Amino acid sequence: MTINDSVFNKICDIAGSENCSRAKEDLACYAYDATSSRYLPDAVVFPKEAGEVSEILKIANEENIFIIPRGSGSGMTGGSVPVMGGVVIAMTRFNRIIEIDTDNLTAFVEPGVITARFHREVEKLGLFYPPDPSSSEFSTLGGNLAECAGGPRAVKYGVTRDYVLGLEAVLPTGEIIKTGVKTAKGVVGYDLTRLLIGSEGTLGVITQMTLKLLPLPESVRTMTASFNDLGKAAEAVSEIIRRGIVPRTIEFMDKASIICVENYLKTKISSGAGALLLIEVDGRADETESAIRRLEDLCTFLGAGEIRIAATKEEAAIIWKARKAISPALFTYAPDKINEDIVVPRSRIPDMVRKIVEMKNRTGLTMVSFGHAGDGNIHFNIMLDKKNREDMKKAEAAIEELFDYTVELGGTISGEHGIGITKAAYMTKEIGPVEIELMKNIKKLFDPKGILNPGKIFT
Repeated sequence: MTINDSVFNKICDIAGSENCSRAKEDLACYAYDATSSRYLPDAVVFPKEAGEVSEILKIANEENIFIIPRGSGSGMTGGSVPVMGGVVIAMTRFNRIIEIDTDNLTAFVEPGVITARFHREVEKLGLFYPPDPSSSEFSTLGGNLAECAGGPRAVKYGVTRDYVLGLEAVLPTGEIIKTGVKTAKGVVGYDLTRLLIGSEGTLGVITQMTLKLLPLPESVRTMTASFNDLGKAAEAVSEIIRRGIVPRTIEFMDKASIICVENYLKTKISSGAGALLLIEVDGRADETESAIRRLEDLCTFLGAGEIRIAATKEEAAIIWKARKAISPALFTYAPDKINEDIVVPRSRIPDMVRKIVEMKNRTGLTMVSFGHAGDGNIHFNIMLDKKNREDMKKAEAAIEELFDYTVELGGTISGEHGIGITKAAYMTKEIGPVEIELMKNIKKLFDPKGILNPGKIFT
């Protein structure tokens, strides 16, 4: 149902007319995310309190109006795109860090807080929030929870769900619920907190969260290791873990990603390498010094042609700048990108790398791989012009083949980007019909009229 003047005016009465808009120039800003999909909403509203969200959802439920929660719109699978129109609830005014509890190592925050800002604030107090998606400088904590974001440090510290103790959320029917605990332990009833994390805004609108913190590591050391080819780099990752070394980060870049970043940033990060590993360790100063030297020796033994250890924080920052520049730099290859984030068991990374190389050679498509090798998470990209129907047909077949092989290796088709709209058609490759029906029934229980973020996850 399209929003009419009466319904829009009711929403304006709740959030304030200055915080609501139906102007096309405003709606255009909330019609897309990091995918190329664009769907114009009927209205956008910027509430500030859980009570306002509750009242808006009650009206939407009564009037059968679709509601789409949104953070910064940096998602990779169309999770915040209003594919059926409706009202976008932009959570940017929920931007308070309410409390950082240094005694209990917890924080109480709102979902609109930018992730990197939260990192900086807790680190000022000697604390540490490990989840660090590459989009941390602009993505929100609420968006991270909706997708269960990971990031480079996941290999040692885990992903977003591992640091969420409790939530406040508004159900599609308007009820405000509180889930989880403020303590390190708690097993009373079903774990609704974990159910909401990763649900992509389809079960409720998160309005507050209780996050777990850790003490800030005393020391961090960063290094890069260059290899002649991606296969050797992949084998090195498996061997590092096999030797019992657990870095907080093991990132990899293939030759195509190295070249495009060097051209994009006008700087050299390797000497013509076929692949690059970015490895980081943390802990006490003596521990990190010992670990970085062990890694240096091991990578040399495994065939690394060049190893660079950052001597300062500034040098480490330059390395990370290159890693985080890959996604925008890829568009120097072509105007469009198909971006997937498969995960395979670490021991099967070499198999997946060989498969990608074979597909690239066979199809002639521009394929670029990089990502979190330490936990088997490969960001696989096909760069092309989507107007070229022949290339699109080959790309779609390649994605199908990639997903089939991923599942065959015991992996998953989405590590941290979610399902949204771009991967919904592939869910049955990994999830059986009984399990999917169970998920749909959970959705119906939370959202009987199907008003919240429709068209996502399930085809």
